[in-house]
Amino acid sequence: MGKFVQLFADIAKLWGKYGSSYITGMRNTLILALVGTVIGCLIGFVCGVLNTIPYTKNDPLPKRFLLKLVRAIVRIYVEVFRGTPMVLQAVFVFYGLPYFTDSALKFTNIWVAAILVVSINTGAYMAESVRGGIISIDPGQTEGAKAIGMNHVQTMTSVILPQALRNIMPQIGNNFIINVKDTSVMFIIGFPDFFAAHRAAVGASYLYFPSATVEMAGYLTMTLIASFLLRWAEKRLDGSSSYELVQEDQLTMTAGTYSHPDRGTPFDERSKEYRDQVSQELKYGRTRGER
Repeated sequence: MGKFVQLFADIAKLWGKYGSSYITGMRNTLILALVGTVIGCLIGFVCGVLNTIPYTKNDPLPKRFLLKLVRAIVRIYVEVFRGTPMVLQAVFVFYGLPYFTDSALKFTNIWVAAILVVSINTGAYMAESVRGGIISIDPGQTEGAKAIGMNHVQTMTSVILPQALRNIMPQIGNNFIINVKDTSVMFIIGFPDFFAAHRAAVGASYLYFPSATVEMAGYLTMTLIASFLLRWAEKRLDGSSSYELVQEDQLTMTAGTYSHPDRGTPFDERSKEYRDQVSQELKYGRTRGER
């Protein structure tokens, strides 16, 4: 029990002295994760759409060659950035550029470098998520869109992508939560995130475990809030679970598109007893004798 009292005392001491640094680090972490996820999603959407453009053997050779080249480039990009740690990607981007150009080209703004690394890393994961979301849509919807005269761009923007977006929403949220945690590796290039605040506090106070406890509680708080907001957004996208199917337009109702079991249509000649029977069958099913 005495150890827990000492732990809370050390945490209070750290927070009193470095609380503003922790809060600033949390703010920077959230901004970096959010901006990197948004840009990464845009990159992923572009790569996913390019990777699913259809072509056949009857298409012109230049078109087939270009699409195959684009798919090869996207595949290389995805495999490289999914198959290497983000910390090494940060090293190669931030330190590799001046190394190969003899410092002629280098990042002067640490925010730009950090956002670039997080964005291209997230984009590699989102490219496969978007591709999976697109191919998960029933092909019949694409055929139906073509049957009414839509081209590929119109089909993707008006039919496929809105449905694919809902399917990949959990993965978008998952990538954001991962980025909240994985931005901690940006300390390697000197980015002032939450983990950098922890390292600075430990270097000045030598209270490693109390500071790590503050870090754990902070990251857990950020991810739990993000999870709650993302689930709320998913429910909003799902819409209401209760729909009114009765058409108010009498011309539509007379076309026979829908007949309400209780009220029928304004031109329904069936009796109220028949409608009551239909309502009971819909609610309880038919009896064995009626079958």
